[in-house]
Amino acid sequence: MSEKPARAEMPEETVGSQVSPKSQGSPVPDMSPMSSMSAVWQSSPPGSIYDYIRVASFALGSDGRISQWSERASELLGLTADQAIGRDPVEAFVPPEFQETGQRAVANILDGREWTGLVPYRNAQAPSGHGIAELYVMPGQDEHGKRAALCIAVDVSALRGLETDLASSQAVFGQSPLGFFLFGTDLRILRVNERFAKVFGRPVEEYRGTTPHDLLPRGEADRLAAALRQVLDSGQTLTDMPIVGLTPGSPDRRRWSVSLYRLHSGSGRPIGVAGLATDVTGRRRAEQEAAGVRRNLALLNEAGARIGTSLDLETTARELLDVAVPQFCDLASVDLYQGLLSGDETPPGLADGSAELRRVAFASAVSDGPVPFGDICRVNTVEDPKPIQVGEVHRYPFNSLCAHALRTAQVRVVPGRDGSESLELGAMLQSTLVVPMVARDTVVGLAQFSRTKGSEPFGERDRALAVELAARAAVSIDNARLYRREHERALILQRSLLPPGDPEAAGLDIACRYLPGNAATEVGGDWFDVIELPGHRTALVVGDVMGRGLRAAVAMGELRTAVRTLALLDLEPAEVLSALDEIASGLGTPGGSHTGARSGSRALARGRAAADSSDLTEVYLATCVYAVYDPVTRRCTFANAGHPPPVLVEPGENALLMEVPPGMPLGVGGEPFEEIEVELPDGALLALYTDGLVESRDHTLDEGLQALRDALNTSDGADSGNAAAGSLEDVCDHVLSTLDTHHGEDDIALLMARVQGLSAGSVGDWHLPSAPQSVGRARELAREQLESWGLDDLVDTTELLVSELVTNALRYGEGEIRLRLLLDRTLVCEVWDGGLVQPRRRRARDTDEGGRGLQLVGLLSAGWGSRRTPLGKTVWFELALPDGRSSGPDSVEALLSLW
Repeated sequence: MSEKPARAEMPEETVGSQVSPKSQGSPVPDMSPMSSMSAVWQSSPPGSIYDYIRVASFALGSDGRISQWSERASELLGLTADQAIGRDPVEAFVPPEFQETGQRAVANILDGREWTGLVPYRNAQAPSGHGIAELYVMPGQDEHGKRAALCIAVDVSALRGLETDLASSQAVFGQSPLGFFLFGTDLRILRVNERFAKVFGRPVEEYRGTTPHDLLPRGEADRLAAALRQVLDSGQTLTDMPIVGLTPGSPDRRRWSVSLYRLHSGSGRPIGVAGLATDVTGRRRAEQEAAGVRRNLALLNEAGARIGTSLDLETTARELLDVAVPQFCDLASVDLYQGLLSGDETPPGLADGSAELRRVAFASAVSDGPVPFGDICRVNTVEDPKPIQVGEVHRYPFNSLCAHALRTAQVRVVPGRDGSESLELGAMLQSTLVVPMVARDTVVGLAQFSRTKGSEPFGERDRALAVELAARAAVSIDNARLYRREHERALILQRSLLPPGDPEAAGLDIACRYLPGNAATEVGGDWFDVIELPGHRTALVVGDVMGRGLRAAVAMGELRTAVRTLALLDLEPAEVLSALDEIASGLGTPGGSHTGARSGSRALARGRAAADSSDLTEVYLATCVYAVYDPVTRRCTFANAGHPPPVLVEPGENALLMEVPPGMPLGVGGEPFEEIEVELPDGALLALYTDGLVESRDHTLDEGLQALRDALNTSDGADSGNAAAGSLEDVCDHVLSTLDTHHGEDDIALLMARVQGLSAGSVGDWHLPSAPQSVGRARELAREQLESWGLDDLVDTTELLVSELVTNALRYGEGEIRLRLLLDRTLVCEVWDGGLVQPRRRRARDTDEGGRGLQLVGLLSAGWGSRRTPLGKTVWFELALPDGRSSGPDSVEALLSLW
């Protein structure tokens, strides 16, 4: 029995090289003595290698027949104990073709030698009808001392499968790019692979027997140990558990993703916890980078939607801070140059950053009011610890970081202060970004963004984002600033072109209103005017340039100036509109050319050409109504250029639309204008307006005109006809409150005049023959009239000037002479004759005997002039009424000044 076991060889045609030595590579648990002793005599379910290879055993007696047969032998060889015991093993389970060789092998076995070899056996489930078993024979003795043998058989295919599984497991465990590890049931590491060792930064041999607390910080180790225990107890898999720790020799924190699952034996008994560990530090960093990029893109998208929604500087600054706080920072403020806010292009100190700034906005997620955060750049906090308030005007010291940022247009970082300095919020700041706000290469202000301690410090991406946010706000703020400047200029232009709020006129009580179509722009082309004409007459004008904005306001200004110039020429209303039509036709052409303005078809052709993108000319169209009222005759002459008709309310009557010929709008060109003359009784109310008052999308023009008439009929809330008697200011307010004046579609201009007329006692009118005696008679009549009016101080001057005008009428005029004196706010003297030649003023030479009369009139009067009449001409002069404080021009000094 001491000799070496013989190695039997199966027939070549049967197994050949399949004969193999006894397996030596099966893993054996490394159990300590204490653990081995504690496991002795314990009853536990199977869980060893035998669960996988299913070892079968049987015994041979001294006669070579089967004496004992195990249950596993029945399972492996397919024979029950009754079928096997007492039989020859070769005849029992060896296929017939191999039985002869098997008999010789059994004979050798019974010689008392150990034997290991491959033995064929019947196996109906195998494709060939037989299987191969590795048989291990151990010689022995029975109870009578005779030779016997104990046989152990294992199916070769099971062994080969086990070897393959072990080789595969070893390859996966050793060559995998993932970190594999195996914890035992005592939560100590049994084995790790090379990748795991590299991930956690230690040699492989150092991990055996270690616990999570030997590898990780306490908090992370507790988490991992709890997870291992949970997986071991519940059998539930845990995936992607984050673990944070340090590797030996590296100060940087690492992040790992760990997945755990429970291991079982072949019988299902838990034998430990296996896991995979992956270093995700780079992936985590990339995810954070991507998340930061997405967050910044979302913030920029929100900024694009929320910043610049209005043209108000303060609103735009607040919109910037609404986006930045708290999504980007904890505190923020915006300072803008005070000079730029006031409309200056380059306020003093703009280039070096020392100009005055005004804080227009502040926002905080950590305080209720302003705090000295970035303001530490402004002043020494010991000398002046007060934070900058919203609306406060201030300066930054020249050497401060804020001033440097303003000078260089570069972002500056203000580090946080030591918390031991004070308990104020400024000492709790992590850092502050000082970002200049640049638009059109000009710094318009400064934005400051701060984060408190505990927040992530500003990085390079944050700097870029802050610059982008500030730039977007700066563009909107600069646009708002430019709009405000241009808007104010347009308003100044427009308001300078409108008459004063309470215009005065002889024989008329006047009230007026102007409402912009849009409160945000307040600039349009509507205008009205009250022009004093010679003879105490008054011209009333209301017009509307088609279009809106600055161009319409400029065109309105040009037309208004032209109307005033033409009115002072004392032309008839139709003539004024004809001349104004030519002026409007030339407004849109280069150089103001009027070529073709006489032809309506040419004007329309020019309008079509203006619509062509290659033609830079524009067509300016306007409507206008022009009326001249004479308070002496109480007659008013109207001419209309495409404008809504005036409304007349006579005492005791309902309002009616005056039938004034509408005419064509100004700028069409070539169409004549008609005029009508209407007698207006004292107390009558005349209303001139623009179409914005009576026309909108909600109703037609006819409905608006009817609404205007109804408003005038019930202006004091009583019966019709009271508009002519009520307060004119109240009538205006009632009309505007009754009609739809808030539609925002067009400007509204309303001019109302109540006719008073000059009383008969304020007018002196005489007809004189064309004779030399009329000069003296005219002086007498003038003296008598002035004395009756109590104007003795004006008698001498009036006599002298009347004498000059009547003399000129006799010398240069024709027909009967008419002298008229008018008393209202001033004294007007008119001399009428039938001549068509109007006088002109010239300077007489020293040797001339005449030619000084009109010079004298100009020196002694407040104004003089002449105008044509249907039957000749009228020469007039005007004298201011004495106020008791000045004696007026000295006639003697005036006469001496002529020589």
